[in-house]
Amino acid sequence: MQAWQVHENGEPSEVMRLADVAQPVPGDGQVLLKVRAANINFPDVLMCRGHYQVRPPLPFTPGVEICGETEDGRRVIANPVLPYGGFAEYAVADAAALLSAPDSLDDAEAAALHIGYQTGWFGLHRRAHLEAGETLLVHAAAGGVGSAAVQLGKAAGATVIGVVGGAEKAAVARELGCDVVVDRRSEDVVSAVKEATGGRGADVIYDPVGGEAYTQSTKVVAFEGRIVVVGFASGTIPSPGLNHALVKNYAILGLHWGLYNTKNPKLVQHCHEQLTELAARGAIKPLVSERVPLAGAADAVQRLGDGVTTGRIAVVPTGAQA
Repeated sequence: MQAWQVHENGEPSEVMRLADVAQPVPGDGQVLLKVRAANINFPDVLMCRGHYQVRPPLPFTPGVEICGETEDGRRVIANPVLPYGGFAEYAVADAAALLSAPDSLDDAEAAALHIGYQTGWFGLHRRAHLEAGETLLVHAAAGGVGSAAVQLGKAAGATVIGVVGGAEKAAVARELGCDVVVDRRSEDVVSAVKEATGGRGADVIYDPVGGEAYTQSTKVVAFEGRIVVVGFASGTIPSPGLNHALVKNYAILGLHWGLYNTKNPKLVQHCHEQLTELAARGAIKPLVSERVPLAGAADAVQRLGDGVTTGRIAVVPTGAQA
């Protein structure tokens, strides 16, 4: 079969190589899946660079999220077990962790429903307890993680402010349903958010960026607000001033979604049921901005790492339908 492999760490476009390799053999409790679509996530970029908390042995195949097909023809959503990731014609996954792909979504959309939306649901509902009528601020609102949080926030009845970088991403954020869009490249984020909220600030702030975005969050978080720390796409990990959190009376909440798979897997299944229902009634729909063939995976992963993409890019192997 064909699969992308990383033999050394570095930039994705330089270290990902497409090769003919042996089809992986499932271990105990695992299944072989034909990859129908693989979604590109920021962890794929970080793993190529050797910067992710999980470091699979070299060589490995990136791709942490797929819509696959079982031997008996079922469409499922899965997180492949590395080193046999999803940027290949076949991948391996734990049988107990398979989730049914919603009938309301095609393969590429189903592949994109998992990590970003699970992270958003846990972050907004399980950690921050977002309520209808509250204001949600989402950094990188036009990206894969941010776009999911925007849709979930709107579905929960929140007023959503999206922060983006550039006019093209601003247009995408508006299409996603953001009530207010702030372009950080042409506007002062703090002033714009304060103006949009009448000086009150945002009740919940969803931050997959870190760095300057986190600093801005601390300046616009409302009384009893909650900042959900999801990731550090900026490459800069903030050092929060806890005295500031005390004085302004806000909470800083960390979210590592992957832990739920081992600590409380029943909640992952419950979340998937909620997401499937939301997708069935059209309240959420993954924004798949591109569908690229397997040969285009390395370039697409690099573009995500460079911050020039919107929504999700799906890799569709030859012969798969997406």
